[in-house]
Amino acid sequence: MITRKSIDEVMLATRIEEVVGDFVALKRRGSNMIGLCPFHNEKTPSFNVSPAKGIFKCFGCGQAGDSLKFVMELEKLSYPEAIRYLARKYSVNLEETEQNIEQKQEQMDRDSMHLVNEWATEFFQQQMRETEEGRAVALSYFHERGFKDEIIKLFALGYHPPQAGIFYSSAVKAGYNPEFLVKTGLVIENEGQFYDRFKARVMFPIRSVSGKVIGFGG
Repeated sequence: MITRKSIDEVMLATRIEEVVGDFVALKRRGSNMIGLCPFHNEKTPSFNVSPAKGIFKCFGCGQAGDSLKFVMELEKLSYPEAIRYLARKYSVNLEETEQNIEQKQEQMDRDSMHLVNEWATEFFQQQMRETEEGRAVALSYFHERGFKDEIIKLFALGYHPPQAGIFYSSAVKAGYNPEFLVKTGLVIENEGQFYDRFKARVMFPIRSVSGKVIGFGG
């Protein structure tokens, strides 16, 4: 568990314009800075950053908060993960006490979900490249849209087959716990039955700054 003293040191070192600036192209407007909101699609900047107050505010979608909130929302990080992210960015040494049982369990759950997501990424790539349907439907679609093979490989794009339950059954056969398949959002549970969320879709892994797959678009 991160000590209160370390959290205060991290937040004291943090500069909102630098944290946001890693993700958003900001332009100065008076004492504030503006840019396109990273939380929703827009063509006219409505995302404001106040260096003096240490906060951001989007007048389009309503997202607002400090540097910690920004990192948590954009990167889908937990509170401790966001603190560690900022600590690394500003070279602040963290003091941590031993985690209690509940905290250890939460960390284990997050690690398990990351493992599921990494396996799913490989599964979707394999379905696209090593099956006739995947090559005919998904790979040809990417090629038609102008995606070169090196880009497809770089971003680990893939394909979810249309067959009902194929992802769930494959994941369980590979040894993954249904609980974490549901928690990642890749599988839906309804009255004890499990269903694949995505069917017959090209798949786009969503990664955090650290490179972990934290979700999928399809």
